[in-house]
Amino acid sequence: AYDSRKKGRLLADAGIVRNRAKIDATIVNARGVIALRKEFGSFSRYLWKFVGGKPLQGRRKGGDVPARTEVSDALSKDLKKRGFKFVGTTIMYAFMQAVGMVNDHQMSCFCWRKLNAKR
Repeated sequence: AYDSRKKGRLLADAGIVRNRAKIDATIVNARGVIALRKEFGSFSRYLWKFVGGKPLQGRRKGGDVPARTEVSDALSKDLKKRGFKFVGTTIMYAFMQAVGMVNDHQMSCFCWRKLNAKR
């Protein structure tokens, strides 16, 4: 329901990132989430289908955590197909880590053990 006046207020708000493309993307993406909720019952249900309903458990013993995976590629591609903006595969992988869809801690890390135990 954002019109040009509401967008203008956001662009003038020093408390947020005032990037027109990102503000427009936020509005587009909010509409996309509403559509996904209608299609899948919830945004969560849509997201978790990409990992089969349970967190992916990495088995890292060292080395770098990847910036993207085939799963984040698929999620990014599907969101883009649906019109979402600023949903590249790297940011989607970081999102997946942040919301618990993937556990990429090293196996020696207490977080890996804690998250793996919740499976």
